[in-house]
Amino acid sequence: MNKTQEDANVTRPIRKVVILGGGTAGWMTAALLAKVLGATTQERRIAIELVESDDIGIIGVGEATIPPIQQFNAVLGIDEAEFLRETKATIKLAIRFENWGAIGESYYHTFGTAGRNLPFCSFHHFWTRARQLGIEGSYWDFDLNYLSAQAGKFAPTTGNDPIWDMPYAYHFDSALYGQFLRRYSERLGVVRTEGTVRDVQRAAGVGDIMALVLADGRQVAGDLFIDCSGGRGVLIQQQLGTGYEDWSHWLPCDRAMAVPSQRHAQTAPFTRSIAHGAGWQWQIPLQHRNGNGLVYSSRFCSDDEAAQVLLGHLETSALDEPRIIHFRTGRTRRQWNRNVVAIGLSSGFLEPLESTSIYLIQSAITRLLHLFPHDGITAQLIGEYNRQSQIEMELIRDFIILHYHANQRRDSAFWRDLRQMEVPERLARKIALFAANGTLVQDQYDIFMEPSWAQVLMGQGIVPADYHPLADGPSEAQLRRQLAQLAQLKARPLDQLPSHDDYLQRLLGQPA
Repeated sequence: MNKTQEDANVTRPIRKVVILGGGTAGWMTAALLAKVLGATTQERRIAIELVESDDIGIIGVGEATIPPIQQFNAVLGIDEAEFLRETKATIKLAIRFENWGAIGESYYHTFGTAGRNLPFCSFHHFWTRARQLGIEGSYWDFDLNYLSAQAGKFAPTTGNDPIWDMPYAYHFDSALYGQFLRRYSERLGVVRTEGTVRDVQRAAGVGDIMALVLADGRQVAGDLFIDCSGGRGVLIQQQLGTGYEDWSHWLPCDRAMAVPSQRHAQTAPFTRSIAHGAGWQWQIPLQHRNGNGLVYSSRFCSDDEAAQVLLGHLETSALDEPRIIHFRTGRTRRQWNRNVVAIGLSSGFLEPLESTSIYLIQSAITRLLHLFPHDGITAQLIGEYNRQSQIEMELIRDFIILHYHANQRRDSAFWRDLRQMEVPERLARKIALFAANGTLVQDQYDIFMEPSWAQVLMGQGIVPADYHPLADGPSEAQLRRQLAQLAQLKARPLDQLPSHDDYLQRLLGQPA
Protein backbone atom coordinates (compact mmCIF):
# COMPACT_ATOMS: atom_id res chain seq x y z
CA MET A 1 0.00 0.00 0.00
CA ASN A 2 1.44 3.36 -1.01
CA LYS A 3 1.54 6.49 1.10
CA THR A 4 -1.57 8.03 -0.51
CA GLN A 5 -3.57 4.89 0.28
CA GLU A 6 -2.35 4.88 3.87
CA ASP A 7 -3.35 8.52 4.25
CA ALA A 8 -6.80 7.82 2.83
CA ASN A 9 -7.39 4.94 5.25
CA VAL A 10 -6.84 6.96 8.41
CA THR A 11 -9.37 9.72 7.72
CA ARG A 12 -11.83 10.32 10.57
CA PRO A 13 -15.58 9.64 10.26
CA ILE A 14 -17.51 12.22 8.27
CA ARG A 15 -19.67 14.48 10.41
CA LYS A 16 -19.60 17.68 8.37
CA VAL A 17 -19.51 18.41 4.63
CA VAL A 18 -18.34 21.80 3.41
CA ILE A 19 -19.28 22.87 -0.13
CA LEU A 20 -17.16 25.61 -1.68
CA GLY A 21 -19.13 27.50 -4.31
CA GLY A 22 -22.81 27.99 -5.06
CA GLY A 23 -24.34 28.21 -8.50
CA THR A 24 -26.02 25.20 -10.04
CA ALA A 25 -23.32 22.72 -8.95
CA GLY A 26 -23.11 23.90 -5.35
CA TRP A 27 -26.82 24.11 -4.68
CA MET A 28 -27.66 20.86 -6.48
CA THR A 29 -25.04 19.20 -4.27
CA ALA A 30 -26.37 20.82 -1.12
CA ALA A 31 -29.99 19.96 -1.91
CA LEU A 32 -29.47 16.28 -2.67
CA LEU A 33 -27.03 15.69 0.20
CA ALA A 34 -29.38 17.40 2.64
CA LYS A 35 -32.38 15.44 1.38
CA VAL A 36 -30.70 12.01 1.48
CA LEU A 37 -28.25 12.34 4.36
CA GLY A 38 -30.81 14.20 6.44
CA ALA A 39 -32.95 11.08 6.41
CA THR A 40 -30.28 8.96 8.12
CA THR A 41 -30.14 8.12 11.82
CA GLN A 42 -29.11 10.80 14.31
CA GLU A 43 -25.73 9.10 14.79
CA ARG A 44 -24.98 9.30 11.04
CA ARG A 45 -26.59 12.67 10.28
CA ILE A 46 -24.31 15.05 8.42
CA ALA A 47 -24.05 18.82 8.86
CA ILE A 48 -23.76 20.71 5.55
CA GLU A 49 -22.35 24.20 5.08
CA LEU A 50 -22.00 26.00 1.76
CA VAL A 51 -19.55 28.86 1.34
CA GLU A 52 -20.09 31.28 -1.53
CA SER A 53 -19.61 34.94 -2.34
CA ASP A 54 -21.97 37.24 -4.18
CA ASP A 55 -18.85 38.95 -5.52
CA ILE A 56 -17.88 35.88 -7.58
CA GLY A 57 -19.97 35.43 -10.71
CA ILE A 58 -21.24 32.10 -12.01
CA ILE A 59 -21.02 30.75 -15.56
CA GLY A 60 -24.75 30.10 -15.73
CA VAL A 61 -25.07 29.01 -19.37
CA GLY A 62 -26.18 25.42 -18.73
CA GLU A 63 -29.81 25.96 -19.61
CA ALA A 64 -30.64 22.70 -21.41
CA THR A 65 -30.87 19.30 -19.75
CA ILE A 66 -31.53 15.63 -20.45
CA PRO A 67 -34.33 13.48 -18.92
CA PRO A 68 -32.51 12.33 -15.73
CA ILE A 69 -33.11 15.83 -14.31
CA GLN A 70 -36.68 14.65 -13.69
CA GLN A 71 -35.36 11.94 -11.37
CA PHE A 72 -33.28 14.49 -9.50
CA ASN A 73 -36.26 16.76 -8.95
CA ALA A 74 -38.46 13.78 -8.03
CA VAL A 75 -36.05 12.63 -5.30
CA LEU A 76 -36.16 16.14 -3.87
CA GLY A 77 -39.96 16.04 -3.99
CA ILE A 78 -40.17 19.13 -6.20
CA ASP A 79 -43.53 19.85 -7.80
CA GLU A 80 -43.07 20.15 -11.57
CA ALA A 81 -45.40 23.13 -11.99
CA GLU A 82 -43.60 25.02 -9.22
CA PHE A 83 -40.24 24.17 -10.77
CA LEU A 84 -41.35 25.34 -14.23
CA ARG A 85 -42.74 28.55 -12.79
CA GLU A 86 -39.75 29.41 -10.60
CA THR A 87 -37.07 28.68 -13.21
CA LYS A 88 -38.93 30.04 -16.29
CA ALA A 89 -38.57 26.58 -17.78
CA THR A 90 -39.87 25.08 -21.01
CA ILE A 91 -40.04 21.51 -22.28
CA LYS A 92 -37.24 19.89 -24.27
CA LEU A 93 -38.01 16.90 -26.51
CA ALA A 94 -34.90 16.92 -28.68
CA ILE A 95 -31.95 18.80 -30.16
CA ARG A 96 -32.12 19.83 -33.79
CA PHE A 97 -28.67 19.70 -35.39
CA GLU A 98 -28.36 21.99 -38.39
CA ASN A 99 -25.44 22.01 -40.88
CA TRP A 100 -23.54 19.35 -38.91
CA GLY A 101 -23.36 16.61 -41.52
CA ALA A 102 -23.38 18.96 -44.51
CA ILE A 103 -24.47 22.56 -44.98
CA GLY A 104 -28.22 22.77 -45.51
CA GLU A 105 -28.95 19.42 -43.87
CA SER A 106 -30.45 18.84 -40.43
CA TYR A 107 -31.51 16.00 -38.17
CA TYR A 108 -32.88 15.54 -34.67
CA HIS A 109 -31.40 13.78 -31.66
CA THR A 110 -34.53 13.10 -29.65
CA PHE A 111 -35.08 11.56 -26.24
CA GLY A 112 -37.46 9.07 -27.83
CA THR A 113 -37.12 5.77 -29.64
CA ALA A 114 -37.99 5.32 -33.28
CA GLY A 115 -40.32 2.49 -34.23
CA ARG A 116 -40.71 -0.52 -32.03
CA ASN A 117 -37.87 -2.88 -31.18
CA LEU A 118 -38.15 -6.63 -31.36
CA PRO A 119 -36.12 -9.03 -29.16
CA PHE A 120 -32.52 -9.14 -30.41
CA CYS A 121 -33.22 -6.70 -33.25
CA SER A 122 -33.59 -2.94 -32.99
CA PHE A 123 -35.80 -0.92 -35.31
CA HIS A 124 -32.92 0.69 -37.19
CA HIS A 125 -32.09 -2.71 -38.72
CA PHE A 126 -35.56 -2.87 -40.29
CA TRP A 127 -35.11 0.69 -41.46
CA THR A 128 -31.75 -0.13 -43.03
CA ARG A 129 -33.38 -2.94 -45.01
CA ALA A 130 -36.23 -0.61 -46.02
CA ARG A 131 -33.74 1.93 -47.39
CA GLN A 132 -31.99 -0.74 -49.40
CA LEU A 133 -35.36 -1.73 -50.86
CA GLY A 134 -36.01 1.87 -51.87
CA ILE A 135 -38.83 2.47 -49.39
CA GLU A 136 -39.14 6.22 -49.01
CA GLY A 137 -39.56 8.23 -45.84
CA SER A 138 -37.53 9.30 -42.84
CA TYR A 139 -36.30 7.26 -39.89
CA TRP A 140 -37.61 10.06 -37.67
CA ASP A 141 -41.17 9.63 -38.96
CA PHE A 142 -41.36 6.77 -36.48
CA ASP A 143 -40.33 8.87 -33.45
CA LEU A 144 -43.09 10.55 -31.43
CA ASN A 145 -40.63 13.00 -29.85
CA TYR A 146 -39.64 14.17 -33.32
CA LEU A 147 -43.21 14.41 -34.57
CA SER A 148 -44.23 16.43 -31.51
CA ALA A 149 -41.19 18.69 -31.74
CA GLN A 150 -41.90 19.40 -35.40
CA ALA A 151 -45.52 20.19 -34.61
CA GLY A 152 -44.63 22.33 -31.60
CA LYS A 153 -46.82 20.18 -29.36
CA PHE A 154 -46.42 18.60 -25.95
CA ALA A 155 -48.20 16.94 -23.06
CA PRO A 156 -46.96 14.01 -20.96
CA THR A 157 -48.14 10.82 -22.64
CA THR A 158 -49.83 8.08 -20.67
CA GLY A 159 -50.81 4.53 -21.46
CA ASN A 160 -49.58 1.00 -21.23
CA ASP A 161 -47.98 0.86 -24.68
CA PRO A 162 -44.35 2.08 -24.60
CA ILE A 163 -44.64 2.98 -28.27
CA TRP A 164 -46.19 6.26 -27.13
CA ASP A 165 -43.59 7.07 -24.49
CA MET A 166 -42.33 10.61 -24.96
CA PRO A 167 -39.35 11.22 -22.63
CA TYR A 168 -38.58 14.86 -22.03
CA ALA A 169 -36.28 17.23 -20.19
CA TYR A 170 -36.24 20.98 -19.65
CA HIS A 171 -34.76 24.26 -20.72
CA PHE A 172 -34.44 26.54 -17.69
CA ASP A 173 -32.65 29.56 -16.32
CA SER A 174 -29.77 27.98 -14.41
CA ALA A 175 -29.30 31.04 -12.18
CA LEU A 176 -32.96 30.82 -11.14
CA TYR A 177 -32.59 27.07 -10.60
CA GLY A 178 -29.66 27.70 -8.26
CA GLN A 179 -31.70 30.22 -6.28
CA PHE A 180 -34.65 27.83 -6.17
CA LEU A 181 -32.43 25.04 -4.78
CA ARG A 182 -30.82 27.41 -2.32
CA ARG A 183 -34.21 28.13 -0.75
CA TYR A 184 -34.96 24.41 -0.74
CA SER A 185 -31.60 23.53 0.86
CA GLU A 186 -31.82 26.16 3.57
CA ARG A 187 -35.24 24.83 4.56
CA LEU A 188 -33.53 21.46 5.10
CA GLY A 189 -30.92 22.98 7.38
CA VAL A 190 -28.04 23.73 5.01
CA VAL A 191 -26.05 26.67 6.35
CA ARG A 192 -24.98 29.27 3.80
CA THR A 193 -21.91 31.33 4.65
CA GLU A 194 -21.13 34.43 2.64
CA GLY A 195 -17.43 35.02 2.06
CA THR A 196 -14.39 34.55 -0.12
CA VAL A 197 -11.59 32.10 0.66
CA ARG A 198 -8.29 33.71 1.61
CA ASP A 199 -6.40 30.60 2.71
CA VAL A 200 -6.84 26.89 3.42
CA GLN A 201 -5.75 24.98 6.52
CA ARG A 202 -4.32 21.54 5.82
CA ALA A 203 -3.43 18.69 8.14
CA ALA A 204 0.26 18.36 8.87
CA GLY A 205 1.83 15.40 7.12
CA VAL A 206 -1.39 13.98 5.66
CA GLY A 207 -2.30 17.05 3.64
CA ASP A 208 -6.08 16.78 3.95
CA ILE A 209 -8.09 20.00 3.95
CA MET A 210 -9.08 20.90 7.51
CA ALA A 211 -10.72 24.31 7.14
CA LEU A 212 -11.36 27.20 4.79
CA VAL A 213 -10.06 30.54 6.02
CA LEU A 214 -12.24 33.39 4.81
CA ALA A 215 -11.15 36.93 3.96
CA ASP A 216 -12.43 38.26 7.31
CA GLY A 217 -10.57 35.58 9.29
CA ARG A 218 -13.48 33.23 9.97
CA GLN A 219 -12.74 29.54 9.63
CA VAL A 220 -15.10 26.94 8.17
CA ALA A 221 -13.97 23.50 9.27
CA GLY A 222 -15.17 20.18 7.86
CA ASP A 223 -14.36 16.53 7.27
CA LEU A 224 -15.26 16.24 3.56
CA PHE A 225 -14.99 19.16 1.15
CA ILE A 226 -16.87 19.49 -2.13
CA ASP A 227 -15.16 21.77 -4.64
CA CYS A 228 -17.82 23.58 -6.67
CA SER A 229 -15.58 26.59 -7.33
CA GLY A 230 -15.82 26.24 -11.10
CA GLY A 231 -12.87 26.25 -13.45
CA ARG A 232 -10.65 27.83 -10.79
CA GLY A 233 -10.60 24.51 -8.89
CA VAL A 234 -9.66 26.30 -5.65
CA LEU A 235 -9.31 23.09 -3.65
CA ILE A 236 -8.87 20.26 -6.18
CA GLN A 237 -6.26 22.10 -8.28
CA GLN A 238 -4.88 25.16 -6.48
CA GLN A 239 -4.47 23.34 -3.16
CA LEU A 240 -4.07 19.66 -4.07
CA GLY A 241 -2.48 20.08 -7.50
CA THR A 242 -4.46 17.16 -8.87
CA GLY A 243 -3.64 17.80 -12.53
CA TYR A 244 -5.73 18.03 -15.67
CA GLU A 245 -6.12 15.73 -18.68
CA ASP A 246 -6.44 17.91 -21.78
CA TRP A 247 -8.78 16.76 -24.59
CA SER A 248 -8.47 19.82 -26.83
CA HIS A 249 -6.73 17.75 -29.54
CA TRP A 250 -10.10 16.05 -30.08
CA LEU A 251 -12.36 18.95 -29.17
CA PRO A 252 -10.53 22.15 -30.17
CA CYS A 253 -13.24 24.68 -29.26
CA ASP A 254 -11.95 26.73 -26.34
CA ARG A 255 -14.35 29.66 -26.03
CA ALA A 256 -18.03 30.38 -25.81
CA MET A 257 -19.82 33.66 -26.35
CA ALA A 258 -23.25 33.98 -24.74
CA VAL A 259 -26.04 36.54 -25.11
CA PRO A 260 -29.74 36.53 -24.15
CA SER A 261 -32.38 37.68 -26.61
CA GLN A 262 -36.10 38.26 -26.68
CA ARG A 263 -38.28 35.16 -26.70
CA HIS A 264 -40.07 33.94 -29.81
CA ALA A 265 -43.82 34.37 -30.16
CA GLN A 266 -44.06 30.56 -30.15
CA THR A 267 -41.81 28.50 -27.91
CA ALA A 268 -40.26 25.48 -29.61
CA PRO A 269 -39.97 22.32 -27.47
CA PHE A 270 -36.42 21.61 -28.62
CA THR A 271 -32.89 23.03 -28.57
CA ARG A 272 -31.26 24.19 -31.78
CA SER A 273 -27.59 23.51 -32.49
CA ILE A 274 -26.43 25.27 -35.65
CA ALA A 275 -22.95 24.55 -37.00
CA HIS A 276 -20.90 27.47 -38.36
CA GLY A 277 -17.44 27.77 -39.89
CA ALA A 278 -15.43 27.32 -36.67
CA GLY A 279 -17.93 26.05 -34.13
CA TRP A 280 -21.63 25.98 -33.40
CA GLN A 281 -24.44 28.14 -32.09
CA TRP A 282 -27.02 27.17 -29.47
CA GLN A 283 -30.54 28.51 -29.23
CA ILE A 284 -32.51 27.64 -26.09
CA PRO A 285 -36.10 28.87 -25.64
CA LEU A 286 -37.20 29.89 -22.16
CA GLN A 287 -40.46 31.42 -20.94
CA HIS A 288 -38.99 34.91 -20.62
CA ARG A 289 -36.14 34.96 -23.15
CA ASN A 290 -33.96 32.92 -25.47
CA GLY A 291 -30.55 31.70 -24.43
CA ASN A 292 -28.03 32.03 -27.27
CA GLY A 293 -24.37 31.31 -27.60
CA LEU A 294 -21.54 30.38 -29.93
CA VAL A 295 -18.96 27.72 -29.06
CA TYR A 296 -15.84 28.24 -31.18
CA SER A 297 -12.13 27.63 -31.58
CA SER A 298 -9.91 30.69 -31.16
CA ARG A 299 -7.41 29.08 -33.56
CA PHE A 300 -9.93 29.39 -36.38
CA CYS A 301 -12.08 32.34 -35.30
CA SER A 302 -11.31 35.63 -33.53
CA ASP A 303 -13.56 37.03 -30.81
CA ASP A 304 -14.69 39.81 -33.16
CA GLU A 305 -15.58 37.30 -35.85
CA ALA A 306 -17.43 35.19 -33.28
CA ALA A 307 -19.49 38.19 -32.21
CA GLN A 308 -20.41 38.90 -35.83
CA VAL A 309 -21.52 35.30 -36.37
CA LEU A 310 -23.51 35.12 -33.15
CA LEU A 311 -25.24 38.50 -33.37
CA GLY A 312 -25.76 38.10 -37.10
CA HIS A 313 -27.69 34.86 -36.58
CA LEU A 314 -29.94 35.94 -33.72
CA GLU A 315 -33.60 35.64 -34.64
CA THR A 316 -34.75 38.06 -31.92
CA SER A 317 -33.28 41.25 -30.48
CA ALA A 318 -30.34 40.91 -28.07
CA LEU A 319 -31.05 41.88 -24.46
CA ASP A 320 -27.43 42.41 -23.39
CA GLU A 321 -23.88 42.55 -24.65
CA PRO A 322 -22.21 39.21 -25.48
CA ARG A 323 -19.84 37.84 -22.85
CA ILE A 324 -16.92 35.52 -23.49
CA ILE A 325 -16.26 32.36 -21.51
CA HIS A 326 -12.85 30.68 -21.78
CA PHE A 327 -12.51 26.94 -21.22
CA ARG A 328 -10.24 23.99 -21.84
CA THR A 329 -11.92 20.69 -22.65
CA GLY A 330 -10.78 17.83 -20.45
CA ARG A 331 -11.07 16.35 -16.99
CA THR A 332 -9.47 16.61 -13.59
CA ARG A 333 -7.25 13.54 -13.27
CA ARG A 334 -8.85 12.51 -9.97
CA GLN A 335 -12.25 13.95 -9.22
CA TRP A 336 -11.89 12.68 -5.66
CA ASN A 337 -8.48 13.46 -4.17
CA ARG A 338 -7.81 13.05 -0.43
CA ASN A 339 -10.87 14.54 1.29
CA VAL A 340 -11.91 16.75 -1.65
CA VAL A 341 -14.49 15.83 -4.31
CA ALA A 342 -14.70 18.05 -7.39
CA ILE A 343 -18.22 18.53 -8.78
CA GLY A 344 -19.21 20.72 -11.71
CA LEU A 345 -16.67 22.69 -13.72
CA SER A 346 -13.94 22.03 -11.15
CA SER A 347 -14.09 18.36 -12.23
CA GLY A 348 -13.62 19.12 -15.92
CA PHE A 349 -15.34 20.62 -18.92
CA LEU A 350 -17.25 19.23 -21.88
CA GLU A 351 -18.94 21.70 -24.16
CA PRO A 352 -22.75 21.77 -23.89
CA LEU A 353 -23.39 20.20 -27.30
CA GLU A 354 -25.47 17.39 -25.81
CA SER A 355 -26.63 19.24 -22.68
CA THR A 356 -24.65 17.03 -20.30
CA SER A 357 -23.18 19.64 -17.92
CA ILE A 358 -26.01 19.55 -15.40
CA TYR A 359 -26.34 15.78 -15.77
CA LEU A 360 -22.66 15.36 -14.83
CA ILE A 361 -23.30 17.36 -11.66
CA GLN A 362 -26.26 15.13 -10.84
CA SER A 363 -24.29 11.98 -11.59
CA ALA A 364 -21.33 13.08 -9.45
CA ILE A 365 -23.56 13.76 -6.42
CA THR A 366 -25.42 10.48 -6.85
CA ARG A 367 -22.14 8.56 -7.12
CA LEU A 368 -20.87 10.25 -3.97
CA LEU A 369 -24.01 9.22 -2.09
CA HIS A 370 -23.58 5.61 -3.22
CA LEU A 371 -19.98 5.65 -1.97
CA PHE A 372 -20.42 8.05 0.92
CA PRO A 373 -17.63 7.56 3.50
CA HIS A 374 -19.67 7.68 6.72
CA ASP A 375 -17.00 5.86 8.72
CA GLY A 376 -14.00 7.38 7.00
CA ILE A 377 -12.50 7.85 3.56
CA THR A 378 -10.71 4.81 2.15
CA ALA A 379 -8.59 4.23 -0.93
CA GLN A 380 -11.21 1.78 -2.17
CA LEU A 381 -13.98 4.39 -2.11
CA ILE A 382 -11.79 6.99 -3.80
CA GLY A 383 -10.61 4.52 -6.44
CA GLU A 384 -14.10 3.33 -7.38
CA TYR A 385 -15.47 6.87 -7.53
CA ASN A 386 -12.66 7.99 -9.83
CA ARG A 387 -12.92 4.88 -12.00
CA GLN A 388 -16.63 5.39 -12.68
CA SER A 389 -16.23 9.14 -13.16
CA GLN A 390 -13.47 8.73 -15.71
CA ILE A 391 -15.35 6.16 -17.79
CA GLU A 392 -18.57 8.16 -17.77
CA MET A 393 -16.88 11.37 -18.86
CA GLU A 394 -14.85 9.63 -21.57
CA LEU A 395 -18.02 8.10 -23.02
CA ILE A 396 -19.74 11.48 -23.19
CA ARG A 397 -16.57 12.92 -24.72
CA ASP A 398 -16.64 10.26 -27.44
CA PHE A 399 -20.30 10.98 -28.21
CA ILE A 400 -19.50 14.67 -28.66
CA ILE A 401 -16.44 13.90 -30.81
CA LEU A 402 -18.71 11.82 -33.09
CA HIS A 403 -20.69 14.94 -34.06
CA TYR A 404 -17.54 16.78 -35.11
CA HIS A 405 -15.70 13.91 -36.75
CA ALA A 406 -18.54 12.53 -38.88
CA ASN A 407 -19.02 15.58 -41.07
CA GLN A 408 -18.99 16.06 -44.81
CA ARG A 409 -18.30 19.80 -44.79
CA ARG A 410 -15.68 21.25 -47.11
CA ASP A 411 -16.10 24.94 -46.28
CA SER A 412 -13.41 25.45 -43.62
CA ALA A 413 -10.14 24.07 -42.29
CA PHE A 414 -11.86 23.60 -38.91
CA TRP A 415 -14.24 20.96 -40.25
CA ARG A 416 -11.69 19.36 -42.57
CA ASP A 417 -9.24 18.88 -39.71
CA LEU A 418 -11.88 17.31 -37.50
CA ARG A 419 -12.98 14.90 -40.20
CA GLN A 420 -9.40 13.71 -40.73
CA MET A 421 -8.32 13.47 -37.09
CA GLU A 422 -7.67 10.16 -35.29
CA VAL A 423 -10.44 9.55 -32.77
CA PRO A 424 -10.32 7.53 -29.52
CA GLU A 425 -10.11 3.79 -30.16
CA ARG A 426 -13.43 3.01 -28.48
CA LEU A 427 -15.25 5.51 -30.70
CA ALA A 428 -13.48 4.30 -33.85
CA ARG A 429 -14.58 0.76 -33.06
CA LYS A 430 -18.18 1.87 -32.45
CA ILE A 431 -18.36 3.76 -35.74
CA ALA A 432 -16.87 0.83 -37.69
CA LEU A 433 -19.27 -1.72 -36.18
CA PHE A 434 -22.32 0.42 -36.92
CA ALA A 435 -21.16 1.19 -40.47
CA ALA A 436 -20.66 -2.52 -41.15
CA ASN A 437 -24.00 -3.95 -40.03
CA GLY A 438 -25.72 -1.61 -37.58
CA THR A 439 -24.24 -3.18 -34.46
CA LEU A 440 -24.34 -0.98 -31.36
CA VAL A 441 -22.76 -2.12 -28.10
CA GLN A 442 -23.97 -0.43 -24.92
CA ASP A 443 -21.07 0.55 -22.67
CA GLN A 444 -21.49 0.58 -18.90
CA TYR A 445 -21.90 4.12 -17.53
CA ASP A 446 -22.85 5.49 -20.97
CA ILE A 447 -25.78 7.85 -20.46
CA PHE A 448 -26.56 7.71 -24.19
CA MET A 449 -28.50 4.60 -25.09
CA GLU A 450 -28.65 2.80 -28.44
CA PRO A 451 -31.38 5.07 -29.93
CA SER A 452 -29.20 8.14 -29.31
CA TRP A 453 -26.17 6.65 -31.02
CA ALA A 454 -28.28 5.45 -33.94
CA GLN A 455 -29.82 8.88 -34.48
CA VAL A 456 -26.53 10.78 -34.44
CA LEU A 457 -24.65 8.22 -36.52
CA MET A 458 -27.32 8.17 -39.22
CA GLY A 459 -28.00 11.88 -38.90
CA GLN A 460 -24.32 12.56 -39.61
CA GLY A 461 -24.39 10.31 -42.66
CA ILE A 462 -23.08 6.98 -41.33
CA VAL A 463 -25.57 4.42 -42.67
CA PRO A 464 -25.04 0.67 -42.09
CA ALA A 465 -24.06 -1.39 -45.11
CA ASP A 466 -25.87 -4.43 -43.71
CA TYR A 467 -28.43 -5.28 -41.03
CA HIS A 468 -29.44 -7.96 -38.54
CA PRO A 469 -30.72 -11.21 -40.18
CA LEU A 470 -34.00 -10.97 -38.23
CA ALA A 471 -34.89 -7.90 -40.29
CA ASP A 472 -35.28 -10.27 -43.27
CA GLY A 473 -38.22 -11.95 -41.53
CA PRO A 474 -41.07 -10.08 -43.22
CA SER A 475 -41.43 -10.07 -46.98
CA GLU A 476 -40.97 -6.77 -48.80
CA ALA A 477 -44.74 -6.30 -49.01
CA GLN A 478 -45.13 -7.10 -45.32
CA LEU A 479 -42.34 -4.71 -44.39
CA ARG A 480 -43.93 -1.88 -46.38
CA ARG A 481 -47.28 -2.52 -44.74
CA GLN A 482 -45.82 -2.81 -41.24
CA LEU A 483 -43.85 0.41 -41.59
CA ALA A 484 -46.88 2.31 -42.87
CA GLN A 485 -48.99 1.04 -39.98
CA LEU A 486 -46.26 1.84 -37.48
CA ALA A 487 -45.91 5.42 -38.77
CA GLN A 488 -49.65 5.92 -38.40
CA LEU A 489 -49.58 4.45 -34.91
CA LYS A 490 -46.72 6.70 -33.82
CA ALA A 491 -48.53 9.79 -35.06
CA ARG A 492 -51.87 8.91 -33.47
CA PRO A 493 -51.44 11.00 -30.25
CA LEU A 494 -50.59 14.22 -32.15
CA ASP A 495 -54.17 15.33 -32.71
CA GLN A 496 -54.85 15.17 -28.96
CA LEU A 497 -51.73 17.05 -27.89
CA PRO A 498 -51.93 20.78 -27.10
CA SER A 499 -49.34 23.20 -28.37
CA HIS A 500 -46.26 23.52 -26.17
CA ASP A 501 -47.25 27.06 -25.14
CA ASP A 502 -50.84 26.02 -24.36
CA TYR A 503 -49.56 23.18 -22.18
CA LEU A 504 -47.31 25.53 -20.19
CA GLN A 505 -50.05 28.13 -19.78
CA ARG A 506 -52.54 25.56 -18.49
CA LEU A 507 -50.03 23.96 -16.12
CA LEU A 508 -48.88 27.31 -14.75
CA GLY A 509 -52.37 28.76 -14.54
CA GLN A 510 -51.56 31.57 -16.95
CA PRO A 511 -54.10 33.14 -19.33
CA ALA A 512 -53.88 31.93 -22.92
